[in-house]
Amino acid sequence: MQHFQHYIGGRFANGAAQFPSTDPATGEIWAMMPEAREADVNAAVDAAHSAFVSPEWADMTATGRGKLLQRLADLVAENAPKLAQLETRDTGKIIRETSAQIAYVADYYRYYAGLADKIEGAHLPIDKPDMEVWLRREPVGVVAAVVPWNSQLFLSAVKIGPALAAGCCVVLKVSEQAPAPMLEFARIFDQAGFPPGVLNIITGFGPTCGSVLTSHPKVDHVAFTGGPETARHIVRNSAENLASTSLELGGKSPFIVFEDADIESAVNAQVSGIFAASGQSCVAGSRLIISNKIKDAFLTRLKEKAEAVIIGDPNDMATEIGPLCTQAQIQTATDIIAASENAGASVITGGRPVAIRGNYFPPTIIDCSDTPDAPCLTQEFFGPVLSVVGFDTEADALRIANDTAYGLASGVFTRDLTRAHRMIRKIRAGIVWINTYRAVSPIAPFGGHGLSGHGREGGIQAALDYTKVKTVWLRTSDAPIPDPFIMR
Repeated sequence: MQHFQHYIGGRFANGAAQFPSTDPATGEIWAMMPEAREADVNAAVDAAHSAFVSPEWADMTATGRGKLLQRLADLVAENAPKLAQLETRDTGKIIRETSAQIAYVADYYRYYAGLADKIEGAHLPIDKPDMEVWLRREPVGVVAAVVPWNSQLFLSAVKIGPALAAGCCVVLKVSEQAPAPMLEFARIFDQAGFPPGVLNIITGFGPTCGSVLTSHPKVDHVAFTGGPETARHIVRNSAENLASTSLELGGKSPFIVFEDADIESAVNAQVSGIFAASGQSCVAGSRLIISNKIKDAFLTRLKEKAEAVIIGDPNDMATEIGPLCTQAQIQTATDIIAASENAGASVITGGRPVAIRGNYFPPTIIDCSDTPDAPCLTQEFFGPVLSVVGFDTEADALRIANDTAYGLASGVFTRDLTRAHRMIRKIRAGIVWINTYRAVSPIAPFGGHGLSGHGREGGIQAALDYTKVKTVWLRTSDAPIPDPFIMR
């Protein structure tokens, strides 16, 4: 039985209590996690605030912050195999995916290391001849970062990296579901040489940890990744401290395939878009919007690939789909599928839990072409479930794609360049992939609108979101300022 600790003010500490973590592949308890409550949260925020105003961090040059982030990137790369094993053990994500993803996480820290001393202000060509006016970008302050269990090292990097590059200090609250990788990351961060309190890592439950953190009077910005309902609580909490927010939420992303698309390429992208990470991704291409001219041929090929997917031990490099993180996800998927079938949708393949120990659910395809009101078209599964709708015209495809309260990601497959540009302009989503899917980079902003949230992660925009603008006025005339009460 392994035991993990919080990281507060540069020290490792037990929480107010402990709770067990379960291996999704076996259903067995394998570790005990620290549970943060109000006193722990207060200690973490106080540590971050003290670090933020301390000369050791506040007076450090941007170049100095970049060097520390570069050191952190090197340490993440060195420790990637161990972090991948922990993430697989605690979340059930397959080892070949966690290994590849965590190795790439180091590049995010490298990107923000290089960006730290390139966050620039501006000189304003002001309309007053005896004035010089410029803008300074300064760190917003203490950041409360809240991340879910899926892809948590990546989702933390796109918050920690830009926040520290900008000069902020962070309290990271990781999900009570599978927090082990980030609690281990704390040990890696501790070796990088940052001043104590610059980053604090805790875990705990919403009412006793998350709510206390996001409403804390010393928190200046809240960066959250998760579901819309939790985001609503965070926005309400931020009314207490008037903290700014950036929200990266869920999605019900359209994956549009026109009749001229390369079918094999589109099928492979759809398999990756919905079945990779067992569908536990906010950008999962969970709505296939397919031209009726190729629908039957496409679904035949897709069904073949879905049924050939290897389900099994997430630690086996041959495994292509591992277990879902929680038993509750299986129940959610089962309920939504049953309701969709009752509404008239038909299951092409999958649809029922795999009869082996652990939280396994198979790749599932549901045809909803004749049931536009099927629940599976509007509700996010966070599992390997694809809903299918056919279309006849480009206008139909666009209407179906935009018929959602979400607006995170989208994919379009076509060889027609002019059609692609029309779709790019008219699809309401923060990301549009053309003839590809699920591509990410530290250089490219990531985010959405509607129920998918606001703000961007990745790219220079993310770093700017952790700054505030200060306007500086400098009078250049040596002449005395005129008496304001003498009219001339």
